[in-house]
Amino acid sequence: MDTKKLQKMLEQFAAERDWDQFHSPKNLAMALCVECSELLEEFQWLSEDQASKIMATTDQAERIRDELADITAYLLQLANKLDVDLENALLSKIDKNAAKYPVDKFKGSSKKYNR
Repeated sequence: MDTKKLQKMLEQFAAERDWDQFHSPKNLAMALCVECSELLEEFQWLSEDQASKIMATTDQAERIRDELADITAYLLQLANKLDVDLENALLSKIDKNAAKYPVDKFKGSSKKYNR
């Protein structure tokens, strides 16, 4: 995924509509949370089995893809606004998590590192 290209496209989309005035970090973070909630809504009340098969139904699959796209769009816009390189941030976080959760201590466990 070329995040820089997508960020430019989203920036242009917002600029053409004069929406940048609404795209403060606070508003983008709030919009991101709303979209995450909309994704959660698709899974609400489903059993584990139903949730694991959610992409088998055409309209549910489309709604899931749309919500994931909305989440991605707001995340990319927020990162762009805050000048965060998402690829580097993610790689750094993976390294931090590997240090906090060594395989020999956490394999097969859902415990948090400080417990």
